[in-house]
Amino acid sequence: MSVQERKKRERASRERLIVATARELAEQQGWDAVTTRRLAERIEYSQPVLYSHFRGKREIIGAVALEGATEMATALRAAAYEADGRRARVAALAHAYLEFAERNPAVYDALFQLDGGLAFAREDTPEPLKDAFAALLETLGEVAGEGVHPALFTELFWSALHGLATLTRAGRLLPEGAEQRLDLLVDRLGVL
Repeated sequence: MSVQERKKRERASRERLIVATARELAEQQGWDAVTTRRLAERIEYSQPVLYSHFRGKREIIGAVALEGATEMATALRAAAYEADGRRARVAALAHAYLEFAERNPAVYDALFQLDGGLAFAREDTPEPLKDAFAALLETLGEVAGEGVHPALFTELFWSALHGLATLTRAGRLLPEGAEQRLDLLVDRLGVL
């Protein structure tokens, strides 16, 4: 292995460490606790080394979001794949989405609440974000209904899921109605 290949591998390893540490810290203490100083201390590198990988917290949030989008896409596809029948696939997809949001609040925030410098719904949208949407579209597109554009239907259903995830997390919805809300969403929107 050449010196150049080794340095490239070490750089990639440091980037993964920075992202993993930022994510861990954000999940434990919230994104306000994620500072370049604190990250540098935790990973035992200087702040200039951190800045040689990321220009600041915004890019770190973006990196966490991209990693999270890949994980979300995998979870959504797995849930839909394991379900049998259209309604069951839509319900499994919805459950997987809400479970991902609940289990990974800092990642969910990086994806949808914080500015990670990522483009959404544009030509230059990063592939992991496009793939997460595609994971929704694969199942929801088949239930969109005749004359309904599958991507628009998916955006509407996704918006409803995002609303449920956000309002539930903020304590704005009663926990005991969670299953009924999800059943209503699946029955009214998901199986046309």
